[in-house]
Amino acid sequence: MAITLTEAAAKRAQTYIDKHEHGLGLRLGVRSSGCSGFAYVVKVADAIHADDQVFEDRGLKLVVDRKSLPFIDGTELDFVREGLNEAFRFTNPNVKSQCGCGESFAV
Repeated sequence: MAITLTEAAAKRAQTYIDKHEHGLGLRLGVRSSGCSGFAYVVKVADAIHADDQVFEDRGLKLVVDRKSLPFIDGTELDFVREGLNEAFRFTNPNVKSQCGCGESFAV
């Protein structure tokens, strides 16, 4: 089981974490949403809970709750800039389909 970061994602995540006073790492997960079923959640981890799995990559802690882990295990997180838009992009080997807008996915 692992979640990994590209160099671009690690740099952006570190900047994001540094802006938060109590940031311990990056929290990744999924929530029910959209036409395909799930959407990704990315936020700063201010605490690590008993049901969290913690990965380390490129010097950063990646925190995933146990319920989300089966949906994103093996995922690589990248950070991309396209014109004026920038976002984290997930390469998730578990995805079976995505909605047309790219906001949600199914496993």
